[in-house]
Amino acid sequence: MSKKAVAKQAQLASATVDRILSGREESPRISNPAAIAAALGVQVNLGAITTVTELQSAHEFRREQALKKAKRIVGLVQGTMGLESQAVEQGTLNDMLEQTVAELLAGPPRRLWDD
Repeated sequence: MSKKAVAKQAQLASATVDRILSGREESPRISNPAAIAAALGVQVNLGAITTVTELQSAHEFRREQALKKAKRIVGLVQGTMGLESQAVEQGTLNDMLEQTVAELLAGPPRRLWDD
């Protein structure tokens, strides 16, 4: 995942993400690292010591992103087919969804994060 994609997911400026991830930001607002952590699929727990706990494997995180994007793509196709009175059954939609997820995961990583 590129820093630009992280910034977009975290809804932060690319420069802010770059400074925080490179360690050049000496005292960021706590909301910024928390937003970056959420964009990366990790949870930040604050206590006496700050720890980061992995919530899911990298594969699960990528599959979740691929599924979100596949749902948008298949939804657009389904809407177009519905307008043309060529609606498809739920089973066919599920097959289209799984095929799209597989294609997104097999392709370049950038395809997962770009709109």
